[in-house]
Amino acid sequence: MMNWSGISEKVHASERLSYEEGLWLFEQHDVIKIGKLAQVARRRLHGNKVYFNKNRHINPTNVCAFHCNFCSFARTSDKEDGAYTYMPEQIPDRVRGAVNQGVREFHIVGGLHPELGFDYYLDVLRTLKREFPHIHLKAFTAVEIDFFRELTGLSHTEVLQQLQEAGLDSMPGGGAEIFHWDIRKKICPEKANQEVWLAVHDAAHRLGLKTNCTMLYGHIEKPEHRVHHMVALREQQDKSGGFQTFIALAFHPEDNNLGRKLNRQWTTGVDDIKTMAISRLMLDNIPNIKAYWVMLTPALAQVALNFGANDMDGTIIEEHIYKDAGARREAMTVEELKEFIRAAGYIPVERDTVYNELEVFA
Repeated sequence: MMNWSGISEKVHASERLSYEEGLWLFEQHDVIKIGKLAQVARRRLHGNKVYFNKNRHINPTNVCAFHCNFCSFARTSDKEDGAYTYMPEQIPDRVRGAVNQGVREFHIVGGLHPELGFDYYLDVLRTLKREFPHIHLKAFTAVEIDFFRELTGLSHTEVLQQLQEAGLDSMPGGGAEIFHWDIRKKICPEKANQEVWLAVHDAAHRLGLKTNCTMLYGHIEKPEHRVHHMVALREQQDKSGGFQTFIALAFHPEDNNLGRKLNRQWTTGVDDIKTMAISRLMLDNIPNIKAYWVMLTPALAQVALNFGANDMDGTIIEEHIYKDAGARREAMTVEELKEFIRAAGYIPVERDTVYNELEVFA
């Protein structure tokens, strides 16, 4: 029989929690107690440090061949109202200002354009790497990689190798959504499924690429689907070891089909921080838990630092995917990030994309 005492003993002894224990934690209402346990694991890994980086998001196109029910970002064709596509040669001038401000990373994700072909995406990387060779290119989710496989007939590994040659340095963790097929078939049936998503990251890890991983929650899934998702990520990390960071992403309901069906239902703050804390407890082999402030709001991300999170992402600059779904803010300055971290009682640490510490603001 599960109880607080037994789970606490395992957490303090660095023993792995089971699926059943993760589900039990979701069923408990004492979020403070869950948070205190998560902080045991968080402090064991990171002490009093909280990481951030100087990054700039780039969404080259919002035209997408897929039709995910939860997406407010995508357009079905170039002719649809609000659709855009930037050609590779247009992008450097759009981001030059951020580079001049000291950005160290471009986070590149976007639509799966049905007509541009794989060369377009390669050229985006080549152009940026040629113009800004010192900037780390974190680009393309596993769903995009699988789309490129379909376009080219290449294997996932061959696609990734071509992207590496063009300038790819690491991968973000998007597209995971919820793995369990009972839910996935209802919200994003066209996307790479659990097996394919994990296979792409497996291939990336074996090529030496670091990647992130995510989970979209707060829509039609239940706690058992969240825990199933976390266990699948944990098992993949046991095999290939390349996941750096886990990001729990709350569903934003504005301007998408799923949100309309759910009557614009938003997650609660309690659900957000409980999910954050349980992810820290379940994902014992993934070193970092990110409080993605664009999704959470800066204030709740700050609270999440006391519920297992050790990373606040970064300056972001011009993020469109969550903004189109209702996020109210898309950029923070370094000074603002440092202030939020210090006010929560932690030491801000600027990092690069692969978590080398660049400056500790003690």
